[in-house]
Amino acid sequence: MRKIGIIAVLSMLIVALAAVPALAVNPHFISQSATGPAANGNLTVNFKIAGLGDNQTITVTTTADATAVYACQNNGGNFPSDPKKTTVSGPVSASGQFTSGQNGQVRGSLTLSPPANTTLTCPGGQHVVLVSVSYTNVQVSGGGDTASIPGTFSRTFFNI
Repeated sequence: MRKIGIIAVLSMLIVALAAVPALAVNPHFISQSATGPAANGNLTVNFKIAGLGDNQTITVTTTADATAVYACQNNGGNFPSDPKKTTVSGPVSASGQFTSGQNGQVRGSLTLSPPANTTLTCPGGQHVVLVSVSYTNVQVSGGGDTASIPGTFSRTFFNI
C-alpha cells in the first residue's frame, strides 16, 4: 500500500512539473501602438509581448497597407502648376529579433517605410519629393499571436 502511495505522489509530481513549461511559454501582445508618420514618412510600431520564457529570442513582424504620393519639386522648393506625380500603393513590412529578459517580456519597436518611388523621374532642375503617405491595416505579429492597431496613420508634407 505504501508503494502505491509513493508511486501516486511521484506520478502527480511528474505531471505537475511537465505542465509548468507548457504554461510558462504563451507569447501574447499586451500592448501595441503606432506613432507617426515622421518627417521622413516612416511609421513606428511599438509593442510589448509577455508570456515568453527567460532569455528567449522571438521574431516580430509588423505589416501595413501603405500609399505614398511622390511629385517633382523644383530646386526653388516650388511645384510647377501641373507637377509630375505618381502614387505608389502596396504592402510594407519590417521584422526584427528580440530577446526577452528574466521576466519573459519584450518591449520593442519596428519601423515601416513608405513604398518606394520606382517610376517617377523629374526633368532637369527638379527632384522627387514625398508629398504624402498613409498607412492602414497595421498589424504586429510574433510567437503565434497577432495584434491589430486600428486607425489610419497619414501625413501630408506638401499641398499640391
